[in-house]
Amino acid sequence: MRLRQHNPDAQTRDALKLTARRLFATRGIDGVSVREIVIQAGQRNGGSLHYHFGTKEALVRELVVDGAKLIDDRRTVLLDAIQKRDSPPSLREIIEILVWPSTNLRHEGSGEDTYIRFINVLQMSHRQLFLDALENRWNAGYQRCLAHIRELLPKVPSLILNQRLIFMGIYLPAILSSRETALDEQHGRHHFWSAPYTMENVIDSIESLLRGPVSAQTHSKIPPSVAGNPIAKRSGGSGRERDRRP
Repeated sequence: MRLRQHNPDAQTRDALKLTARRLFATRGIDGVSVREIVIQAGQRNGGSLHYHFGTKEALVRELVVDGAKLIDDRRTVLLDAIQKRDSPPSLREIIEILVWPSTNLRHEGSGEDTYIRFINVLQMSHRQLFLDALENRWNAGYQRCLAHIRELLPKVPSLILNQRLIFMGIYLPAILSSRETALDEQHGRHHFWSAPYTMENVIDSIESLLRGPVSAQTHSKIPPSVAGNPIAKRSGGSGRERDRRP
């Protein structure tokens, strides 16, 4: 930490990344110019972003990996600890491992969170760029969580469970983005998101989404060829639930 404080290049890189992430989170990457990032980062050299990152797209990729690696590392530590236990995890424990590592992603010393909003906006506008930046390297913890969920919910047909995992992958980043925004605007405290039961209730809602009974209406819409196929019920799914993740 002391070395970074005396390293002008490191300080410049950090300032550019912090500024860019906040701007991208609120306006998307297409709504922010390189010049604007440089100016708002307090840099006098107009070419500083190109010097440190090469292109705006390269900067975006680095920002994606920064947060994804942090989240994945946190999940891996928690999953490894569970694996060493004699008792299997509960569904709620796995959901907690999906949720909590995606919170408090502040840039060093910045006191602010913008990462979930940044990747949420990026996935909606430049999905392929987001996936390419991950290089299928920083989602091991997420995939381990999905594997646990499938093992813990064997009675939910795989066709339905795969859809619910996709729903979860849309729902969770949206919830966390709203939380980030509210806490950011209220300087870390918000009457709704700071309540001690709010995030526990979010976890409750995800558990209900995954565990809930399949209605007669849903059953009636499943083609008989799929509904009566035990392979379809037990398959690992299409993998499309991997695309969205906090």
